[in-house]
Amino acid sequence: MVGLDIGTTGVKAIAVGAGGEVVGRAERGYALSTPRPGWSEQDPEDWWTATRAALADLGPLEIAGIGLSGQMHGLVALDTAGRVVRPAILWNDQRTAAECAEIEERIGLERLIELTGNRALTGFTAPKLLWLRRHEPESYARIARIMLPKDYVRLRLTCEWATDVADASGTLLLDVARRTWSTEVLDALDVDPSILPPLLESPEISGTTIACDNLSQGIPVAAGAGDCAAAAVGVGIDRPGPLSIVMGTSGVVFAALPAFASDPQARVHAFCHAVPGQWHAMGVMLSAAGSLQWLRDRLAPETSFADLVAEAEAWGPGTDGLLFAPYLAGERTPHADPSARAAFTGLELRHDRGALVRAVLEGVAFGLRDSLELVQALGGPTDRARASGGGARGLWLRIVASVLGLPIELTAVEEGSAYGAALLGGVAGGVFADVPEAVARCVRVSTTIDPDPAWQATYEDTYARFRALYPALDTVKEQTG
Repeated sequence: MVGLDIGTTGVKAIAVGAGGEVVGRAERGYALSTPRPGWSEQDPEDWWTATRAALADLGPLEIAGIGLSGQMHGLVALDTAGRVVRPAILWNDQRTAAECAEIEERIGLERLIELTGNRALTGFTAPKLLWLRRHEPESYARIARIMLPKDYVRLRLTCEWATDVADASGTLLLDVARRTWSTEVLDALDVDPSILPPLLESPEISGTTIACDNLSQGIPVAAGAGDCAAAAVGVGIDRPGPLSIVMGTSGVVFAALPAFASDPQARVHAFCHAVPGQWHAMGVMLSAAGSLQWLRDRLAPETSFADLVAEAEAWGPGTDGLLFAPYLAGERTPHADPSARAAFTGLELRHDRGALVRAVLEGVAFGLRDSLELVQALGGPTDRARASGGGARGLWLRIVASVLGLPIELTAVEEGSAYGAALLGGVAGGVFADVPEAVARCVRVSTTIDPDPAWQATYEDTYARFRALYPALDTVKEQTG
């Protein structure tokens, strides 16, 4: 079985055996276009070209099924001839602030949250549609159908147009509780439902491959899921139980829920899960490992991350009063504020580079806790977490475990979204009966990091001071314009 993850910087393809072992890996990158400040676009054809190359790099394989995952929220629009109308507008594009306000005014914020589990954010798909209608009416008039990024690759693999309810949850057009397109939202926004793809559950067969390069015809392709839901499957979050903590460029707190529930203020997201009949609550902070990357690039570009973290180990929990607010790119949850800004506070003459690094590690952990507390309030589990992503290492994991007050588990395979996609492909291909069987047979815990009781006591006080930073920074922002 093969998993394909259509990411923001490239495609990752992995081949997985029936016991969960990874037997092949390949990656191919592509460019990101920023034609104006705050804009983020890609050519969908680049995704397909990279996918074909990555599949070729895997070599000839007997494939039982293929699963798809990918960057969420992006708008891909095709005309009646199947041609791409314009470059895809991506999840991290910030041009739609006015359209977000328009959506919340048309539907009403409370009703929007009841229907979709979320408020209107610039990354979501629906505001992009309204932006096109207002600013590029000729392009909008050509639209015959729309889809999400991974679904364009599906179309090229199978000639089938479809999406899954997990990825569709991030469009702001789905009635998330009922797992169907929302007639009320579509009517309020004057969006023609005929341009929306058919909806499937993530492990369902969406089509079969056409003959292409080294792929044989007739391989089942699972509907798949957005990257966060697929990554959760990949670390075994197939039911309420452990949390998923992703410490990538952004940070994610993900919990399967026993039933649909949404925060009344939409401070965390409520989406359909990749497991049929389940939902999940999710908090997303925009600068997690990205914060450490920023610090290294600006202060120590020739220094390895391992050496920087070693310097941080010289400082104890709380870094003697030094705090870092991790809002380098604004924030998504729990502060839906693209204008939020980062800051170090409590700096003293004796603080050195290692202190700055430790403060960054702790500030990201506190940001994750912000979302965790809201996820817990919706009924998310609280007993343990499973971590993945480039930041899920060493000292940082000890800090996160102690700040969250949860033991953190690492799984034997750390391939993230592509691995979860492969398991979904295994279900579609008949290797597994369902997602829980795939998880039971393939996902294994390799290491557990327990909270440090002494650190926990310090972090309770430090977290209380961290919580006061965002309102203070917001006041400064208003005063300075």
